[in-house]
Amino acid sequence: MFVVTADQRRSRAGADLVPAGLSAVASLAGPRLTLAPERTAGDELQVALADPRALLDVALHLTRLQAWSVGIGIGGVEEPMPADVRAARGPAFVNAREGVDRAKKSPTRVAVVGGEEGADAEALLRLMVELRDRRTTEGWELHDLLTEGLTQREAAGRLGITEGAVSLRARNAGLRTEEAAVPVLERLLRRADDALATPAPPHG
Repeated sequence: MFVVTADQRRSRAGADLVPAGLSAVASLAGPRLTLAPERTAGDELQVALADPRALLDVALHLTRLQAWSVGIGIGGVEEPMPADVRAARGPAFVNAREGVDRAKKSPTRVAVVGGEEGADAEALLRLMVELRDRRTTEGWELHDLLTEGLTQREAAGRLGITEGAVSLRARNAGLRTEEAAVPVLERLLRRADDALATPAPPHG
């Protein structure tokens, strides 16, 4: 199981971003949610997922905003699972807490806790976040169009630029590098989950 605990950065200096964060996470993960996202304490949100790609969608969205410290915990959970993520327990939740504490001290604002495989996933995820942090507004504009399913030719038409300019923008934004890294990271996360998948015994 994957648990994300995200804490709003510099929350005292700005608006409460938790409601928008909860809505975005629910929309991104949709039916892939194991336990729906909830505000857990103060300016934190938490969600549980079994799908590594759904986890990546959530983590990459939150880190893109640069407003969240994102801890990812991998491990077992106590069964039977409750209906509310705030009532759930187990190593995955403990690891997510450790992860968010570490993420607060990291320039990439993300940490993964979950054995050796989790450490490997963290290394690649941090590289991806560094790459994405350097992306310009124009690079994100192209990223979002391609994510919608447009081809580079269609994106060029939408943006009013040449296909060559789109290719250059994609290269400068590292879009193909990210595209190649995502399935590798997904496999690493799945292996980490498989290695730690034993359900936690009920508390007490």
